Amino acid sequence: MAEQSVLLATAGYDHTIRFWEALSGICVRTIQHTDSQVNRIAISPDKRFLAAAGNPHVRLYDAQTNNGNPISSFEGHTANVTALGFQSAGRWIVTGSEDGSIKIWDIRSPNVQRDYQLKAPVTDVIIHPNQGELVSCDQNGTIKVWDLGENRCTHELVPEEDVPVRSVSMAIDGSILVAGNNKGNVYVWRTKNKGDFTDLEAVKQVQAHKTYITKCLLSPDTRSLATCSADHTVKIWSSIDHGFELEKTLKGHQRWVWDVAFSADSAYLVTGSSDNSARLWDLSNSETIRHYNGHQKPVVCVALHDISI
Repeated sequence: MAEQSVLLATAGYDHTIRFWEALSGICVRTIQHTDSQVNRIAISPDKRFLAAAGNPHVRLYDAQTNNGNPISSFEGHTANVTALGFQSAGRWIVTGSEDGSIKIWDIRSPNVQRDYQLKAPVTDVIIHPNQGELVSCDQNGTIKVWDLGENRCTHELVPEEDVPVRSVSMAIDGSILVAGNNKGNVYVWRTKNKGDFTDLEAVKQVQAHKTYITKCLLSPDTRSLATCSADHTVKIWSSIDHGFELEKTLKGHQRWVWDVAFSADSAYLVTGSSDNSARLWDLSNSETIRHYNGHQKPVVCVALHDISI
């Protein structure tokens, strides 16, 4: 990671968003997100904006200047916003909330463009690599696929009855879908036609942790899966040939680990924890190479953008 090309941010329950020099560990900017805790953050593909999901608002900040005031706010959710993501071209964002809705917003306009109603609090939403579908999971234990062209839910999966699904992730080529739940189980499905859910095939179930999985994330090179948990650890699994065998366990955080983000080359991992810190890990040796201290309460979300544009 070349320092000048890295944008790293962390946020959490202390109502602040912090930007860091990734390699030095120095905090270079702090935004006071005064009206609520921050549940999720995301950096736009062009690195111009940082979106922060709170309760119940979503704020958009300038990621390139020292302006600490939101550029715009997205109003419409009525409870904690728990999921957030930018479309690949950066023209719209998707959000999911404990109010049981998924919404799509145009970056240039704070108005809701799409609004999907679920019967349960939403725990995660991701954008399919084809940019034409969404995948959500919820507190009822359901995974849903939303077709933006047809404007409806087209597929539904229930890995375990009445067990909340906490996180979903999809390979960059659309070939693998992964979900993690509150019992510590990871479920893996393969799509035969690189993302076509019509031919979805269950290929693996792994007892990854003995307690809550808070986040699961496939690496950009699709060769690894990271899972983090209430058990204070992060585990790295090999996804080669859909084996999902445990490769390494990252230990060092003292409390729940809430979020993870891979570097673009899949060689490094950033994690955020209830121990009020974030860490940068070198996955070649499982070592913490940088410790980001400064938050006064749990760090529950991290965002890393280290691709030159």
